[in-house]
Amino acid sequence: MDCPACGAATVAFAVPADLREFLPGGDPGAALCAECLRLHPVADPPAEPPAFAAVSDAFPDGEAAVPMALLVGLLDSLARYRAEITALLERVERAGSDPFLVVDRLADDPGIDAATDLRRRRHQLEQLL
Repeated sequence: MDCPACGAATVAFAVPADLREFLPGGDPGAALCAECLRLHPVADPPAEPPAFAAVSDAFPDGEAAVPMALLVGLLDSLARYRAEITALLERVERAGSDPFLVVDRLADDPGIDAATDLRRRRHQLEQLL
């Protein structure tokens, strides 16, 4: 699936039931654009674990991967998804990853042209906590 916003490749993934409350819409999956970092709903997500390294080496593995992908995908609307983003920040941290470091690394990744100003969002995220 290509990103409907910019046409770049996406990484589709299933969203576990306990994280679906953070996913806009009712679909069981999502796709994160490898270039603009926009999040898109996926009605029929793949069963295999997502390969977020295709987006960036900055992405964590394991339990932190999907919450981090959701968090990054929601950053374009911090005001609308403030509660979800705050909860996802905590989930990523509990899973042993530093979400602020991930956002920093994504901002520095030359292969990413994020639709959101990640440096500005990082500062705003710090203010949320």
